[in-house]
Amino acid sequence: MFDIILAFVALGILVTVHETGHFIAARLCGVKVEMFSIGFGKPILKFTRKEIEYRIGWIPLGGYVKMKGEALEEDAAEEPDSFRFTAWWKKIIIAFSGPLSNLLFAVLIFILTFMIPSKVEDQNPVVGKSTGEYSLLFMSGDSIQSVNGTVVKGFYQFMGLLKTDQHNTVVLSRAGKKVTLTIPQVNQATFVNSVLPAVPAVVGEVSLGMSAWRAGLKPGDKIIKVNYIEVHDWYEMREIVTQPSHDTVTITVQRGINVFEKKIPLENNPLSDGQKLIGITQAMPVTYLQSYPPLQAIEYGAKATFSFLVINYVGLYKIISQPETLKSSVGGPVMIYSLSSQSAKKGISSWLMFVAAISLVLMIMNLLPIPVLDGGHIMFALIQGITGKPLPVKMQIILQNIGVVLLLMLMVYAFYNDFTKFFTRAVSTMGRP
Repeated sequence: MFDIILAFVALGILVTVHETGHFIAARLCGVKVEMFSIGFGKPILKFTRKEIEYRIGWIPLGGYVKMKGEALEEDAAEEPDSFRFTAWWKKIIIAFSGPLSNLLFAVLIFILTFMIPSKVEDQNPVVGKSTGEYSLLFMSGDSIQSVNGTVVKGFYQFMGLLKTDQHNTVVLSRAGKKVTLTIPQVNQATFVNSVLPAVPAVVGEVSLGMSAWRAGLKPGDKIIKVNYIEVHDWYEMREIVTQPSHDTVTITVQRGINVFEKKIPLENNPLSDGQKLIGITQAMPVTYLQSYPPLQAIEYGAKATFSFLVINYVGLYKIISQPETLKSSVGGPVMIYSLSSQSAKKGISSWLMFVAAISLVLMIMNLLPIPVLDGGHIMFALIQGITGKPLPVKMQIILQNIGVVLLLMLMVYAFYNDFTKFFTRAVSTMGRP
């Protein structure tokens, strides 16, 4: 029950942020706002203040700001405080302000999560293998103790402590003996690819809705064979799975004292052409708390936002260019609830990052040039700005009706996709410990 409440709280916050952006922009542009609603359907709460009706609807799956003159009527009177007859560039500001609010809100949340003590998951600070110039310094099995005087708890923490502008002193344990290394200025990109942690082939997280999840894999499962070839670590397992030469992979899994096989379809990696994946991540056995000072948190928050946007726009391009990937990419309310529940179990920081991520997804989706979405309003306004006159009302009505049908079809498909995936997983896990 608490998970459901958290999911509704997250959605309510994001809708409020989005609609508040439209509300403020409309008021600043001189357009009269008639209603501000969070949720749809019959209101459970409403009141009027300064000629604006505020309400909360029963269906918490969105919201809206009703502006004067927003309805498409051919015989509407031309009034200066009407959205329809306001300047085209003001329409763009009003339409863009909702997604912009989601963007700014996400940045603020990311910054906050970097400032507060957050649980970090990491690998054991043990070297798995090293290549290139660093193979002369590090050996498989080296256990990192400290870097530049700072005690190391995890492998990725170790890499983050290395200086790029001065020599580094690394203390490690090798075959039971203490060894001190002096390493010149580190090129992070080279180092990350050359020195890898020791990572067993143990599942950490299973991506919701993807083929491994549908097949019933769980965190903690140990993969001992892939296509009947024995694997000893994560790297050997990944090398076989990611090969583009086959469409399915047979995985032998050890769960407790039980060993079983799963034939899992491979999915295209949306971020890497030719690579395959099944939707699992490494187990992270080390956890510790970490926080950053304000200036560093601002830097990391901005970088996290930018990276998330790049990844999602690349993914969106892949979906458009490869429509067959739509099924594995679309999720609905059930998937959002599951992701919210999963992140909440990891702590407040993880849940806040989930909220920030969904806020950015709302921004991206609302900016799509589909009539009835903000991107559609922006498209209509740009056409008006270029041609000097708005599209005919009848044309706008037709396009908006098409947009509504497309969105309804997408919502139905998302619901269907959610339940199909959950049903498939339920069947796969029947009788399995």
